[in-house]
Amino acid sequence: QVQLVESGGGLVQAGGSLRLSCAASGSIFSIYAMGWYRQAPGKQRESVAVITSGGSTTYADSVKGRFTISRDNAKNTVYLQMNSLKPEDTAVYYCYARLKIKYFGDPQDYWGQGTQVTVSS
Repeated sequence: QVQLVESGGGLVQAGGSLRLSCAASGSIFSIYAMGWYRQAPGKQRESVAVITSGGSTTYADSVKGRFTISRDNAKNTVYLQMNSLKPEDTAVYYCYARLKIKYFGDPQDYWGQGTQVTVSS
């Protein structure tokens, strides 16, 4: 059983900052990538930022220069530092991990329950 537990969401004024954390626990053999997706009301879930086990990062164009993703491999934890927040960043943010629970087989995707981020104007 694998669990992804997020923390750090909340309400912040435009221009403010928040830091999200997500810890993966359970029967994990190896993690290939971790990241964050978000879903705003009435919109599809979109990728925000992803980081591989080797440290390569990918960001959505809308957050480049404002958000920073980082990872602590020893703790199986990923962070998202969000600065200069805008009202359009308001969404439920979901933690994501692509991992294997055993040596054999293909990696699978796991999701957290989501944490609400609300940015007021």
